[in-house]
Formats: sequence, C-alpha cells, structure tokens
Amino acid sequence: MLTLDRITSNPNVMNGKACIRGMRITVSIVLNFLANGVDKKGIIELYPYLEPEDIDQCLQYAAYLAEEELFTI
Repeated sequence: MLTLDRITSNPNVMNGKACIRGMRITVSIVLNFLANGVDKKGIIELYPYLEPEDIDQCLQYAAYLAEEELFTI
C-alpha cells in the first residue's frame, strides 16, 4: 500500500492540485523539473524549503498514477 504523507490536496490551495505538504508547490512542477534534467539538488536550491523526501514522494506518486488498467469493451 502506498503511503503519501507528503502529498496533499486541498481545494483552497492551487485549486486542489497535488501539492507538497500543503505548500503552493505542486507535484507537477517537481516532476517537470526532473523530466527536464534538473536533479534533486537543483530543485532544492530553487525551493530550499523542500526536502529530498518530498521529491522522492513526488516520483512515487507519479509511478502510482502511471499504474493504469486498460479495459477493452
């Protein structure tokens, strides 16, 4: 079972998008940085209030969402 204690969603913060620990930094921002070659250290330099575990959990969340099931009709 996946435990996401660092990923939050609140309709009053960033319109309910998945965020890190209730802050206004979305999971998608972190994933986009990673996808474009920015490493953990670089992300933390840009957002010093983030922790390496936050970035790890963004990746775990993305992997969880990618576990899709295809249904044929």
